[in-house]
Amino acid sequence: MDERERHAMGMKTRRTVLGNAHVDRADASKTSFSEEFQDLITRYAWGEIWTRERFDHKTRRLLVLAMMVALGRWEEFVMHVRAALFEGELEPDDIKEVLMQSAIYCGVPAANTAFKEAAATVAEYENSKA
Repeated sequence: MDERERHAMGMKTRRTVLGNAHVDRADASKTSFSEEFQDLITRYAWGEIWTRERFDHKTRRLLVLAMMVALGRWEEFVMHVRAALFEGELEPDDIKEVLMQSAIYCGVPAANTAFKEAAATVAEYENSKA
């Protein structure tokens, strides 16, 4: 597979996982400074890793959420919570389970922050279903 094909596959996967609105915003905000980085993550994160067959997207979403808690990357964590809920692969209880497990393996303070960071997105999701 050449890099153009990997990029196209990555863009398709990125849209599936994060949603068209998010990807369109990210694409529109590219600059000459960030363009090469966006190309890199599209090809390798989305076109190489997220397309591997061993784990489905739901499993990868759960892994990413736990990793973002462990690293304290709250902006990425919230982005992935939103995508997981609104793109339909996870429910609030799935996220809660990841955070409960993260309390043990990443620490209670990290899980406490994660619950706080996820709360508004979970509430927005639940209100959209009402």
